[in-house]
Amino acid sequence: MEYILIFISAIFVNNIVLSQFLGICPFLGVSQKINTSLGMGGAVAFVLTLATIVTFLVQKYILDPFGLQYLQTITFILVIASLVQMVEIVLKKVSPALYQALGIFLPLITTNCAVLGVAILVIQKDYNLLEAVVYAFSTAIGFALALTVFAGIREQLSMVNIPKGMKGMAIVLVTAGLLSLAFMGFSGVDGGLKTFFGID
Repeated sequence: MEYILIFISAIFVNNIVLSQFLGICPFLGVSQKINTSLGMGGAVAFVLTLATIVTFLVQKYILDPFGLQYLQTITFILVIASLVQMVEIVLKKVSPALYQALGIFLPLITTNCAVLGVAILVIQKDYNLLEAVVYAFSTAIGFALALTVFAGIREQLSMVNIPKGMKGMAIVLVTAGLLSLAFMGFSGVDGGLKTFFGID
């Protein structure tokens, strides 16, 4: 039941983009079309889950035992960047079709602060490895959901007559704000589920 709560909370209640405001750059930059949003969402899900596993192991078996916790941020950045590069090289050799499908999205993930944010949050929340994986995957689904919904709205907005002063980034930011407010409607759902299932 704990895993279900983590899953629901990460997707809806504490959405990484709309509640915690991490990963805003790809959210605004790659959300013009639904197809590209789905591609970015899939790539983020893959890398985010893998990066969380590796950074969790680095934290627990290298940084904590040797008292190097102060190197966490720089270590995680290096691990994530290296991991993305390795994934890119392996995919190019093993599965060229998947490499082509992910295309430009893999390098973009290196600079996506949501990946680093989730890696650090997992340690701060003191999750075990399975909880960390569930949280990372759920967060990636939440990211993909927000990105896809936003892309759908932006596609609709491109067919609407928008006042001149609101065109471009202005209407995009207003729409993102309204979408964030809509997701605030889910706040308290995790608390209600905990009460319902009798979890402390």
